[in-house]
Amino acid sequence: MTDFNPKDTEYLSKLQDYYAEWKSIPSYAKLCEVLGITSKSWVKAILDRLCAAGFLERTPDAVWVPTRNFFARPLAESTVQAGMPTAAISNEGEYFVIDDMLIDTPSKTTLITVKGESMIDAGIHDGDVAVVEKRMTANMGDIVVAIVDNEFTLKTLDKERGQFILRPANPAFPVIRPQGSMEIFGVLVGLIRKYRR
Repeated sequence: MTDFNPKDTEYLSKLQDYYAEWKSIPSYAKLCEVLGITSKSWVKAILDRLCAAGFLERTPDAVWVPTRNFFARPLAESTVQAGMPTAAISNEGEYFVIDDMLIDTPSKTTLITVKGESMIDAGIHDGDVAVVEKRMTANMGDIVVAIVDNEFTLKTLDKERGQFILRPANPAFPVIRPQGSMEIFGVLVGLIRKYRR
């Protein structure tokens, strides 16, 4: 990513917030209001800089549209401790498009909403969105979406006495020992959870 001065970073953030709500880049007049400036020529200069930095581009009919980088989010240089607190470092490191972090092969990836609590001990909760790479094979220990007797389920693939089984991550749920057909639909490669305020 191109380095920005603090004002350009602020302008980009305001534009990203506007786009998140309205799914469009507004007119120059509206941008004056959104960015808190008074000059349309100043707006044009800002958009040109964002374009040069790879966040925006113009269509053949001169409409401003976001590029893939527009949707990148900063990844802090420091990690966050889940144990004892450590000194906070607020500097931002690299930028990532969230898709790039979760998805290797877009054409083979699907999102599936999780229903139920059978994988709670694996950190998978009701309402989470599973990022699943569609494939028909998996390794023992992979968390898979399987089709068992024409029903989908999300469980850990395992073997018992030479037979494939699907193991839940919650002792309140039984191990699934398929009596009929079992087919691997895909393998869990990521998880999305939005915390409500």
